[in-house]
Amino acid sequence: MGLLIAGALVTLLYSSLSPIRTPQSEIRNQEALPLPDKPSIAVLPFVNISGDPEQEYFSDGLTEDLITDLSKLSGLFVIARNSVFTYKGKPVKVQEVSRELGVQYVLEGSVRKIGNRVLITAQLVDATTGGHVWSERYDRELKDIFALQEEIRRKIVAYLAVRLTEGEQERAWRQYTSNPEAYDYLLRGLEYFNRFTKETNAQARQMYEKAIELDPTYAVAYATLSVTYLVEWFWQWSQTPPTLERAFALAQKAIALDDSLALAHDVLGGAYAWKKQHDQAIAEGERALVLAPNSADAHVWQAQILLLAGRPAEAVGLVEKAKRLNPQYPALY
Repeated sequence: MGLLIAGALVTLLYSSLSPIRTPQSEIRNQEALPLPDKPSIAVLPFVNISGDPEQEYFSDGLTEDLITDLSKLSGLFVIARNSVFTYKGKPVKVQEVSRELGVQYVLEGSVRKIGNRVLITAQLVDATTGGHVWSERYDRELKDIFALQEEIRRKIVAYLAVRLTEGEQERAWRQYTSNPEAYDYLLRGLEYFNRFTKETNAQARQMYEKAIELDPTYAVAYATLSVTYLVEWFWQWSQTPPTLERAFALAQKAIALDDSLALAHDVLGGAYAWKKQHDQAIAEGERALVLAPNSADAHVWQAQILLLAGRPAEAVGLVEKAKRLNPQYPALY
């Protein structure tokens, strides 16, 4: 049982980073989900309009980043990336999204990346009525991508009147790198990783290592690099003690660089779980939930660790919360 749960941890971490469509739950055949008691939003996959399929990694990556950043805010309810990516490449009616995911607001957008410029359009819609709240068109140099992402987040927070706690005020606008090239390598790495083979896992690792080479303080790159070692170890592509220790060390490095990175705490918690150090694993999971209260994956990750620690009742409650954050939840839930 312990091995099965440990395997689920890797599967969960893979699904949390992957835009690949997951099997849908039966939610589409059920009544509309009730709206949460705080502002709620689903960020639909930004559409790549560059005319180049090779740029798909960039539009998907921007979408995932926005979801991850908004998930840090306790005053907001944010639908998980797994659920919103089930709408990728399909004609969508926002009223249906509202009913199926149980949110009031939907953010839609498009991305065109050409050379050193990026064109982004974004519109926030009240999905219960179909009315537009705001829309904007941005035409910037690629080096300004981080400021542009922050501007979009700030507008969402302002229009939805989201209140930030004292800790969130400090963390909400954190920038993990100032190097656009390093960021681009990170997104390319995610695209390789999401194919989930031994070969593409190795290619993803090369991309993350290149990102770190360009920015040695890039905590997210260390955390995602750690995941490649966890995956390699579990699937026995290289199941040697140094592989697991490498995953452990990289997660610790990510946290040393930035303690506010929930993914790094999730990864470190998983590594502790494999080492059967349950108290440390649970502490890391609790830290991740504080940092990303809207992360469905962090809830299920912690539930798996609690199962290993012999605390199933608490695990059930966490999974129930995850199911609401991720209505199109995978069978793992």
